[in-house]
Amino acid sequence: MDEDLFVLVVLYAKAGRESELRDKLRAVVEPSRRDTGNLRYELFVQQDDPRRFVFVEHWDSPRAQEVHHTQTEHIRRFQEEGSDAVERIEVSYLMNRLD
Repeated sequence: MDEDLFVLVVLYAKAGRESELRDKLRAVVEPSRRDTGNLRYELFVQQDDPRRFVFVEHWDSPRAQEVHHTQTEHIRRFQEEGSDAVERIEVSYLMNRLD
């Protein structure tokens, strides 16, 4: 049986494109919450740096997250139309809870 998977991803927007990236990222939140196996999918923006966005995700299995990331239309659309507003991915952690 697969263990729950937690994901933390920090994206940094290209200068002047933070509003565009915010809109593109917000567009994937609700569809992602409906993906099979999703338990939590939240998007944050850093208070003192509007270019830094943080995703906190919780999936019921690594396979569910993999399907979300590689096979869903909303993520494919973001990768094709929105990812050019990303300057860099600062952090991308796949984690298992220890407690």
